[in-house]
Amino acid sequence: MQSISPHLNIMIKASEKASKVLIRDFGEVEKLQVSNKGPYDFVTNADLKAEKIIIEELKKAKPNYSILSEEKGLENNKDSKTWIIDPIDGTINFLHGIPHFAISIALKDNNEIIAGIIYDPIKDEMFYAEKNKGAFFNNQRIRVSKKNNISKCLFVTGGKIEVNYDFSFRKSGSAALDLAYVAAGRYDGYFQKKLNLWDIAAGVVILKESGGIINEINISNTKDINVIATNSEINAKLKEKLINF
Repeated sequence: MQSISPHLNIMIKASEKASKVLIRDFGEVEKLQVSNKGPYDFVTNADLKAEKIIIEELKKAKPNYSILSEEKGLENNKDSKTWIIDPIDGTINFLHGIPHFAISIALKDNNEIIAGIIYDPIKDEMFYAEKNKGAFFNNQRIRVSKKNNISKCLFVTGGKIEVNYDFSFRKSGSAALDLAYVAAGRYDGYFQKKLNLWDIAAGVVILKESGGIINEINISNTKDINVIATNSEINAKLKEKLINF
C-alpha cells in the first residue's frame, strides 16, 4: 500500500468530508437552489456547501496557503503554495441525477502542480498523485493505456466539438474524471478547448504521473485552457486528427 504524504492526506480528508454533502443532496435535485452563471454553467447550493467544507479543512491544516476555487475565486496569502478547488466537476450531471461527477483538489507550488486528487463520491473512486511519486487509484498504481492503433482507441471530450472525427469518442460531462480515466487506462486520450484551471489542475499531475502526455499548459492562466492528453503511443496520431483544435 502506497504511503500518503501530509499534503495528500489533507486533500483526501477534505474531499471525503465534503462528499457527504454531495451524496446527501444527489438525487434531491428539485430541492437544490440553482443559479445560472452563464450558458450551460450552473452553480448549486451543494457546490457552495462542499466548497465551504473543503476550504475550511484546507485552511485549518495550512492557513498560509493561497486558495483558488471555482465559486469563490482567488484568495492570496503569504505562501508560494496554492490549493486549487472544484467542489463539483460535472455539475450538470449532478443536477440531472447522473452519477458521474467529482471533487477535484490540486496543490500548486509557484508555477507547477505538485499534487492532486479527484474523488468520485458516488462510486467511491479516489484518483491521486504527487510529482515524482506515481499515480494511484484507491491505493493501486495506475498507468495509461498502451494502445497505438487509433481505430482501436476510445477517446473522451467535452464542450462544443466538430462531429466529423473518424475515431471513437464519448462526452462524459466531467473534465476531471476524463483525465483521471485516461490516467487509469479506461480512455486512451482526452481533448477539450476552453477549460478552467480548476477543471484540470488535479488531472494534470495524475495524468503525468501515470505516464501520460499532455500539451504544455501555462497554469498562470485560469481560463481558456486547451488540453490534449493521451498515452505516449497515440499522442501524435490524435493531434493529426485534431486539425482545427
